[in-house]
Amino acid sequence: KQSLEATLAASRSLKIQVQVLEIQSVNEFDGAYSASKKNNAEAINVLASPILFAYRQDLVNLSATHRLPGMYENKEFVEIGGLMSYGANLDELYRRSATYVDKILKGAKPSDLPVEQPTKFELVINLKTAKQIGLKIPPNVLARADRVIK
Repeated sequence: KQSLEATLAASRSLKIQVQVLEIQSVNEFDGAYSASKKNNAEAINVLASPILFAYRQDLVNLSATHRLPGMYENKEFVEIGGLMSYGANLDELYRRSATYVDKILKGAKPSDLPVEQPTKFELVINLKTAKQIGLKIPPNVLARADRVIK
């Protein structure tokens, strides 16, 4: 919900029209992509969700089929053919959580530990996918990427 609210707020300030499509089941994926294309969508933004993550290959395939550039919150989408991702570095989050486990196993009360926000974010771009859908990524965007898949 927070990701959606942040996306909508950013779209308003950038004067970008956003169409929100809520998907309740896997059977609705193709219809959502078809509706996006029918409504002249120029790109899609798949927000983080355990269900969507589990079906990431299906979503990436639909983006390719409908020739819709896709933006994701997890790099795993890009590693299997999605266009780009920007989000918290999950490997770093897991490492940080290990320090919490260590403290708790040594007797710290979980409620006494501070809440941490992610501090390391990464931009991953798949140039192969960009080429397949006929999209040229500007050099200044490529220069900012933490990782470029060729």
